Amino acid sequence: MATYPTLPAAIRTQALRAPGTEIYYPEVAGLSNPAAEHAINRAIRQAVQALARRQQEVQTGTNPQTLGSYEIKTNERGILSLTLSNYTYSQGMAHGMTYLKSLTFDTSTGRAYELSDLFKPGSGYAAALSQQVAGQIQQRGIQTLQPFTSIRPDQDYYLADKALVIYFQLYEITPYYVGFPMFPISVYSVQPMVAEGGPLDRLSADIG
Repeated sequence: MATYPTLPAAIRTQALRAPGTEIYYPEVAGLSNPAAEHAINRAIRQAVQALARRQQEVQTGTNPQTLGSYEIKTNERGILSLTLSNYTYSQGMAHGMTYLKSLTFDTSTGRAYELSDLFKPGSGYAAALSQQVAGQIQQRGIQTLQPFTSIRPDQDYYLADKALVIYFQLYEITPYYVGFPMFPISVYSVQPMVAEGGPLDRLSADIG
């Protein structure tokens, strides 16, 4: 019996507009599982709203101006990984602030994946990833606020082609001027730790 490839999810751009606010975010459409489609779109909207609320807590000046956007990082093999960005500046603040949120889903089930879900239980993934991040910090000469020790077990990440990209928020480990420090890690370098059938396992498989 022939097997058919999982096609990329259809993506529609939606907009949230209000005085001083213009936020663009993705919406998936046409998935074979309507429940999965609903779950993914609900999670995306909740993340957009959470970013906006976070900005309200930080940008406490007057006349806030907000611009939000998104990027699709992976949309293949039943895996959707994306980032949502939100920049807000309010008068009276020293500068604006940008936050980044990433989400990774199984488009057949609607399941959202945290970093720990990508790896086998007890695999020691956090220590292995931290070692690679530390090596890149040294190789690339990235200035950190404190000596880097370890990622969080639930560290921010997204998937892009054959890479797991670990990233940090502004000020999390580096000065503001550095921006978002991002560390691409080849899926093949962590393959022994990868959860069977999970996103990294599927993305690293040969096309057949």
